[in-house]
Amino acid sequence: MEDQKNINEEVLEDQDEKFMAEDENAKEDILKDEVDFKIQFNDLNDKFLRLNAEFMNYKKRTEKEKSDIYKYANEKIFVELLPVIDNMERALSSIEGAEDHKSVIEGVNLIKKSFDEFLKKNGIEIIPAKGEKFDPNYHHAVMTEENEEVEDDTVIDEFQSGYKLNNKVIRHSMVKVSKKSE
Repeated sequence: MEDQKNINEEVLEDQDEKFMAEDENAKEDILKDEVDFKIQFNDLNDKFLRLNAEFMNYKKRTEKEKSDIYKYANEKIFVELLPVIDNMERALSSIEGAEDHKSVIEGVNLIKKSFDEFLKKNGIEIIPAKGEKFDPNYHHAVMTEENEEVEDDTVIDEFQSGYKLNNKVIRHSMVKVSKKSE
């Protein structure tokens, strides 16, 4: 019986050692998996932090570019206005030395021509009014006048020019419109 008892103990010890060995292997596998997981986590975290930093830099850069666009958006327009101002200064200086008003009128006409070219370059068109059919999309009627010589609702006088910027009305023409007497 004692032999049987010793055999049972040896078998139990062998099984314990076997389970302990399996437990050690399992623990080593778990530790290896945990180390691999931590390495992957650190790599992904590093990638995330770099990506986030790149995004923040991109965001700052685009905000600065946007700010610069707003800040200098009118630069082209003002540069193109400078020759008009130069012509205005020339006209003013010619008034002082002018013996007749003909040269002054020519100077003012040159300034008007410069302004018209400037407006055209920048997509601004004058809205035709006088002699046109009244259109509330383009004209603002401030007066009406009975007139049998022209059709009803025809613009017979223009008090202020209207303008379109790239086909969008930015100022309506201020006009007088005909109406038939009743």
